[in-house]
Amino acid sequence: MLGTLARPVYRLYEWSLDNDVKKHKIPEHVAIIMDGNRRLAERLGITPWQGHRLGAEKVEDVLEWCLDLGIKTMTVYAFSTENFDRPKEEVEKLFDIFEEYFNKIAKDERIHKNRARVRAIGKVEKFPEKVRKAIKRAEDATKDYDDFQVNFAVAYGGRQEVLDALKKIAEDVRSGKIDVNEITESTISNNLYTNGLPDPDLIIRTSGEERISGFLLWQSAYSELYFCESYWPGFRRIDFLRAIRTFQQRKRRFGK
Repeated sequence: MLGTLARPVYRLYEWSLDNDVKKHKIPEHVAIIMDGNRRLAERLGITPWQGHRLGAEKVEDVLEWCLDLGIKTMTVYAFSTENFDRPKEEVEKLFDIFEEYFNKIAKDERIHKNRARVRAIGKVEKFPEKVRKAIKRAEDATKDYDDFQVNFAVAYGGRQEVLDALKKIAEDVRSGKIDVNEITESTISNNLYTNGLPDPDLIIRTSGEERISGFLLWQSAYSELYFCESYWPGFRRIDFLRAIRTFQQRKRRFGK
């Protein structure tokens, strides 16, 4: 009974929060550390990969929320380089989910209607061929779009990204393409996996953990951070709007 009475209150609160958020500056780039799939699965008594599947479905909801608010770029941390060390069965099930998801998103009407470009960032070559083909299918199907960008950090590690960038720069120095004294912050940014993307204005992490776990280490220098108690599959639009409102209430000085 109490739950039934609470629903209209939540809907009214969400409506009020939505209206308030839309009156203020909307972040251009929101990045999300999607945490809590396995813990929610454990609480529900289901397998970890069933929890991951629920998490994949939640990405579609958040994509809709970003489009509704006019956010231009969304980056989600879907699979780290350390995740390869999880139990073999769980990793293989995750590969199945990735293959299905990227094949699905390549044909998703919402993606094409909103001219959303899909991009994977990370050591994609570490995935099985079926996953790499699905990722390429989604990227190729959306490569000409530029109204919205959704990035999937997969087989991703922040330290590895910086290391790869430094290796490319070192090779350019060795080959004479660039002088060592010409190296700037922009040189490093232009050699990261995220080359061409704006740095995230806001990074959200679900599940109550308060760390960024190597996510976008270079790019997050001036990002606002927001930590949410909800497990990722249970992340609600209200939670998302609260994160945006918190971003709007902070004064961003960029070190000045």
